[in-house]
Amino acid sequence: MSASTDQPSPSLNQPLSGNAMPRFGGLATMMRLPAADSPAGLDAAFIGVPLDIGTSHRPGARFGPRQVRAESALLRPYNMATGAAPFDTLQVADLGDVPINTYSLGKSLDIITGYYRRVLESGCKPLTIGGDHTIALPILRAMAGRHGPVALVHVDAHADVNESMFGEPVAHGTPFRRAVEEGLLCGHKVWQIGLRGTGYAADDFDWPRAQGFNVVPAHEVWWRSLAPLMGAVRDSIGDHPVYLSFDIDGIDPAYAGGTGTPEIGGLTVPQALEIVRGLRGLNLVGADLVEVSPPYDPTGNTALLGANLLYEMLCVLPGVRRR
Repeated sequence: MSASTDQPSPSLNQPLSGNAMPRFGGLATMMRLPAADSPAGLDAAFIGVPLDIGTSHRPGARFGPRQVRAESALLRPYNMATGAAPFDTLQVADLGDVPINTYSLGKSLDIITGYYRRVLESGCKPLTIGGDHTIALPILRAMAGRHGPVALVHVDAHADVNESMFGEPVAHGTPFRRAVEEGLLCGHKVWQIGLRGTGYAADDFDWPRAQGFNVVPAHEVWWRSLAPLMGAVRDSIGDHPVYLSFDIDGIDPAYAGGTGTPEIGGLTVPQALEIVRGLRGLNLVGADLVEVSPPYDPTGNTALLGANLLYEMLCVLPGVRRR
């Protein structure tokens, strides 16, 4: 939309301005939006899932939601690059954190699925702050219950399709194998972008290809714009409901080192922005940003990047206009 002097509706929530309260003050909600205790009446909501008992190496992602929210205080309502003005047309709030059971991964999965079912039933689109990548499975269970098998754009260094980890069927390296087995995904409309690193076997990435996934290893897109790739993603997915699952380790640790399983040779920050912005026009029904581990992020850069990516996800939701 062309430049306009139109103002957002006074009935829509707005991030608290840094001119009204210093950015280091006030409640640490996502983008300093109002906190809400119900998804009723919301078009979209930020939700934290502070779970990291599914992680396999460096823990700490349980603190991700809190730190990402803290770094999000630097964000302002208008996207100066794309013109997106999400708070002009959407009612958005921070729903706080899902009350997971920190002693039981199995119970936590059921708690998360039940929570997201209620959010989706209200017509609210969830934007999730993780937490480790295990949380994608219970969220996808709720998504498929609402929309049927969904398309998926999965940004990650790892395919997360392990058969098991230490004999356990559910962990942060298994969610998308379980999702396929449970019929939650539309296989030929799944895109995995940024895969790389060493593996346990030469065919580690062959399983997702056998399911019809479109696999884009990181080394195939080094030094390239991902805008053409995202055109292919949009053509492939069409108007099918699509979910975005973004592991921060999909980005090179030079930019996002505060994560549990970093891998060299990853995507750049501009490529990450191209991926998220390239989803505009699709029927995006929800998204997550996972695996930010604040104990390994002393500068806050990884959490700051996560906060910005979540804002970009909000900017491409259906119904967001551009000024």
